[in-house]
Amino acid sequence: MRQIRVALTAFAVLVCAMGGVWARADAALLMEEPYGEFGAFNPTGHAAIYLNHICAESPTRLRPCRQGEPGAVISRYHKIDGYDWLAIPLVPYLYAVERVEDVPASADAALVASLRDQYRRDHLLEYAPDVVKGKKAGDAPGGEWTQLIGASYDRRIYGFEIQTSADEDQEFMNRFNDSRNVGHFNLLFHNCADFSRVLLDVYYPHSAHRNFFSDLGITTPKQVARSLTKYADQHPELRFSTFMIPQVPGTIKRSHPIDGVLESVVKSKKYIVPLAVLSPEVTAGFVVAYLTDGRFKAPKNATVEMVPGDTETKPAEPVAATPTGARRPLTPDMPQSSPAAPSMAPVNSPPVPQ
Repeated sequence: MRQIRVALTAFAVLVCAMGGVWARADAALLMEEPYGEFGAFNPTGHAAIYLNHICAESPTRLRPCRQGEPGAVISRYHKIDGYDWLAIPLVPYLYAVERVEDVPASADAALVASLRDQYRRDHLLEYAPDVVKGKKAGDAPGGEWTQLIGASYDRRIYGFEIQTSADEDQEFMNRFNDSRNVGHFNLLFHNCADFSRVLLDVYYPHSAHRNFFSDLGITTPKQVARSLTKYADQHPELRFSTFMIPQVPGTIKRSHPIDGVLESVVKSKKYIVPLAVLSPEVTAGFVVAYLTDGRFKAPKNATVEMVPGDTETKPAEPVAATPTGARRPLTPDMPQSSPAAPSMAPVNSPPVPQ
């Protein structure tokens, strides 16, 4: 009888196994695909920052990670208990569970809702309390708190990872622990990508910036990834790599390809055709802007390591980031994976939708 194993990226597994003992630190921009009806209308997606040496004492308080802890994901959210940013441990952020062993091999909407609600009851009641009135009293509330946990059930995520230092991590924690955490989300000028741009600026000033030409001045996750990649190309001494965390298999609809502002207009017939009829000159300008300074594709060679969901697997060799963007086996003098980490075997990356 075939054993169903957890489908996880080696990124998540290895970070959990070795994140507390690696000598180096890293920050990674997470460029997350849009999903659902709003994602079809606004295909710019979501941006967050993953920090492998900074952990969440609480969703609003940061601290250095202890040995074995995998770090946290921090991002700006809209209308979650009045806060501007919240930090969530890596594994719950991706899968709404606390241990990689508990991640389901596949999921449907009911299972995901159950996992999210259980984690909310265990850890997030202060930020997303039970409904207190009416027939649904005691149930999970509505709202956007669900974006805090289980991101990999809804969408594919691309990571752009760059090195940091202990001093930079401490400066980062001091800055955000000491600042007022009051929500002022604005889709055009204070969105999640703006927040990620500001976070990266703490480590590498001017590494990420807006694009007034192809995004009309709106910061998008794709533009932050594009500018960070360009910054890394200009500074080859920095360790830089990319990875991809696939959407968990199941009946939940697959996420959409991520686009910039003008890119979404140029690629969509429902926008570009009426615009071309009403104003050919403006349309031509949009197309030129996109072709000149707006094209950036998600990395097709981004590293993916998974446990197949329907086969017995054997442990694969641990991997670590290299400056070239690939990932290499750990050398003998580097720490090996923890026995508690689940076995894993590499599979080919799923094709990137165009």
